[in-house]
Amino acid sequence: MTIALALRVNDGVVLASDSASSIALNDLNGKLVTNIYDHADKVFNLRKGSPVGATVYGLGHIGEASLTTLLKDLRKRFSTPSTDWHLDPDAYTIEWVANKVSGFLFDEKYVPFLTSVGIAQDKWPTLGIYVAGYSAGKDLPEIWTVNLGSAGARVSMVKSPLAWGGQPEAISRLIAGYDPTLPKLLAAELKLAEQDVSTALQAVQAKLEPAILPMAIPIQDALDLAQFLVDLTAKYSRYTPGYQSVGGPIDIAAITKHEGFKWVQRKHYFGATLNPPA
Repeated sequence: MTIALALRVNDGVVLASDSASSIALNDLNGKLVTNIYDHADKVFNLRKGSPVGATVYGLGHIGEASLTTLLKDLRKRFSTPSTDWHLDPDAYTIEWVANKVSGFLFDEKYVPFLTSVGIAQDKWPTLGIYVAGYSAGKDLPEIWTVNLGSAGARVSMVKSPLAWGGQPEAISRLIAGYDPTLPKLLAAELKLAEQDVSTALQAVQAKLEPAILPMAIPIQDALDLAQFLVDLTAKYSRYTPGYQSVGGPIDIAAITKHEGFKWVQRKHYFGATLNPPA
């Protein structure tokens, strides 16, 4: 599991994630063993020099290629002129970028691989991507979500200023006021209709949701909030039963209209002194 979030305010968008990666393998006795690694990349600049980025959760690899490598492959396409994939800095929308992300990952990578290894469609794993930034010439940022899974590929705009995916429990309890499993529990235990549960929880959320995210807050305060929410989820994972599936360094980037995509906090597997810019 993981936690990845996108947070939108008037001055920009913040993308943040943990670095934990879970890999399940069979040992010599055929027993499934899960290892947790703490250095996965989940926040990306989708075109250098442009105010566009993404963060991912769910599936970490498609075949033998990590999402890190695949999204850098896509970034190369976005930077290649005279192609249908070229991201023209003066004429693009975040919706167009989100649809290109969906087409590249789902049509070219996800479906061919899962089909080739014979995994039934109803067993296809979930991959979620938040694509965020500024459309060319626009004053306010946007967040779009790309969801890949057994239901196919879905692309939609996120209307809320805060979106999160992966291991949602901690943030959901804080922001919405209840755990994501509550609707099913109410329907099962109290024999309530799904529509009645949905209506009741909407009313509960309206009363319990804290007003911690006014759109006018400065970008630095939005960065601090993102850091807090990722750290909260990591600690929640640490102190609940099971593997600590959220953890490792926290990566954070800010996307603003005039400064573009800027790393605020980022891990590296190499030292800058040993690898000076070319």
